[in-house]
Amino acid sequence: MTAQWQERVSLKPFNTFGIDVKARYFTQAHNDDDVRAALANAAQRHVAVLVIGGGSNLLLTHDIDALVLHMASRGRRVLSEQGDRVVVEAEAGEPWHAFVQWSLEQGLSGLENLSLIPGTVGAAPMQNVGAYGVEIKDVFAGLTALDRQTGELRDFGLEECAFGYRDSLFKREPGRWLILRVRFALDRTLRAHLDYGPVRQRLSEQGIEQPTAQAISDAICSIRREKLPDPLELGNAGSFFKNPVVSAALTEQIRARYPSVVAYPQANGQVKLAAGWLIEQAGWKGHREGDAGVHRLQSLVLVNYGQATGVQLHQLACKIQADILERFGVELEMEPNLY
Repeated sequence: MTAQWQERVSLKPFNTFGIDVKARYFTQAHNDDDVRAALANAAQRHVAVLVIGGGSNLLLTHDIDALVLHMASRGRRVLSEQGDRVVVEAEAGEPWHAFVQWSLEQGLSGLENLSLIPGTVGAAPMQNVGAYGVEIKDVFAGLTALDRQTGELRDFGLEECAFGYRDSLFKREPGRWLILRVRFALDRTLRAHLDYGPVRQRLSEQGIEQPTAQAISDAICSIRREKLPDPLELGNAGSFFKNPVVSAALTEQIRARYPSVVAYPQANGQVKLAAGWLIEQAGWKGHREGDAGVHRLQSLVLVNYGQATGVQLHQLACKIQADILERFGVELEMEPNLY
């Protein structure tokens, strides 16, 4: 066994739910060579590999009989500048929020609405992470990934990533692509996205009429801290369910019974419903079963009050899904990856 591989390692510090399961083997990759070496050694020993970043999109329900490869690469840099447009790049293991704050320190805008999202840079394109009217695809300039089938590096442009709502090519082809670094096209001139009322309201309360990118980031951070629990204090993976996209006809059926339904018409004629509203309406907000529960302030967030297992959290999620389907005819999809 190579020296850098550890055996029977607890993954509790490596997932934001704080689930205490063990990895058969564990190692960290600080650069491309570490990645290649880990994959080669695993292949030679016929050991499966699970790649993780910040662990903020995982629900671990059992011990992992594999090599868990933790992406710990660091590095962020300006690649090019052309007028107001600046392309920056970050290594996959960079903590996402720290990278956003670094971009703001460089006088760059574009990522401010994505402040305080947990996880790493490399994981962000997998889910096409989004918040407050901005998604990764809106600022994406490319990424470099390792094809685990061929061992070759490949650069991806926007269209090749096939980004969708909390979706991408990389999510649809699990286990094939290992993202090594990601590039973003940012601006020296702020193009503020203030479509969400709470952000405008928070800035107004602060007396800010012409916000800077940093001011928008600060406002969003304060809103998120009020709404979402800190994983360091209460185990969670952020929003646990996607907002479902349903037909206009089903939306009207729901509206007939619940006139206050929170719904957003989509360009294709369908309607995106607020999963949190559905769950709260069904009475799950603040619900607790042992140490597994639904957060008291945000019904989209499942939490681990201390000793909950991944199985218990998954069982609670399944109960919520079944209830929402029965009440509203709406299927909720879980955001975290289940292992």
